[in-house]
Amino acid sequence: MSHDSVSNGVNTQTHMAQNHSISINGDHKLGEGQLNASLLRYTYAKQLKPVPAFNSPEHWAQRTATDHTPQLQPYGEIGLSPSANVLQYATTCFEGLKLYRGYDGRLRLFRPELNARRMAKSAERISLPSFDPGEWLKLLVAHCATDGPRWLPENAPGAFLYLRPTLIGTDPSVGVGAPKEAKLIFFMSLMAEYYSQPGGLKLLASTADTIRAWPGGFGTAKLGANYGPTLKLTKIAREQGFNQVLWLFPGPDGRRIVTEAGTSNFFIVWRTKEGAAQLVTAPIDGELILEGITRGSLLQIARERLQDIQVVERDFSIDEMEEALKEGRLLEAFVAGTAYFVSTIVGVEYEGRYLEFPTSHSYGARLREWMADMMYGREDHDWGHVVDENR
Repeated sequence: MSHDSVSNGVNTQTHMAQNHSISINGDHKLGEGQLNASLLRYTYAKQLKPVPAFNSPEHWAQRTATDHTPQLQPYGEIGLSPSANVLQYATTCFEGLKLYRGYDGRLRLFRPELNARRMAKSAERISLPSFDPGEWLKLLVAHCATDGPRWLPENAPGAFLYLRPTLIGTDPSVGVGAPKEAKLIFFMSLMAEYYSQPGGLKLLASTADTIRAWPGGFGTAKLGANYGPTLKLTKIAREQGFNQVLWLFPGPDGRRIVTEAGTSNFFIVWRTKEGAAQLVTAPIDGELILEGITRGSLLQIARERLQDIQVVERDFSIDEMEEALKEGRLLEAFVAGTAYFVSTIVGVEYEGRYLEFPTSHSYGARLREWMADMMYGREDHDWGHVVDENR
């Protein structure tokens, strides 16, 4: 893709791949924003990979991708100039979503049009070429229709694959500037069920000198540059026995505001001092968190189906959370996102104190069940995007 030209093909990446990927590149040069799914070419892998058993060591290793990427072409490495814009100036954005094998036997995506729009916004934030989200979605569905049937067989209801559409600046000019060429890549890979980990998740609160996102920055876009700088503290957290980092932000009054947990949105359920039950999460208008699709869907479901609780989007501090815990008003906490889905939080380490959260309430579990029913076809809902399979 390009400001001057869009390179149209489709390619899929990870370490070992499922056997195909979609990569927008190749012979067709299009004008800015003219991504055209009708130019998709199919080159099938001559030798298909073995599909690891669900929950096998290979599955949990998360290093196996499916057979193709759209061009469609066999999954494999891509060539880049050493001076490619993405390597020099981190011009890359991506999306994360899943393909589900339903209990009714059908393949589904969950609200993929929202991923398409969000990726277009992320691309704009770092001056990558624009594209039509509708054409992007056609390419994604073509990939799912090709590799989904073999990697998610009908006898494996409840299984899923992880999809990682990626856009990178490939302009070889070393000068600092917006890339004039880009490559759009789709690939699918295996992913572990993080939300099924026994005992729930433990978080390590970030220190005062470590900030993930800030007003005026790019925390609201899904950019590679948002994630690399977080890996050091994440590595430290895991070495200390925690699953993820709870990212805090210094508020104007000195309070440390709760933003995200790892790559997921953070939710708490508490009672106010007046006794009202509330589901609370950080707002998206403060430029500190990504507008999570799982997050937005949970909030909408909660407003429609949880009649006994107020749904609130506002800033709140870890000190407020600790106070509510001490007073017996904090009922539960959970995170929500594509990878962790809806996962219970059992505690947070903060300034040398371990805050142990109650887990006996079930708001998060109810929301998870309702959403899973939509994803896996147990509930017929228009958020489930059915994929017609190529067989």
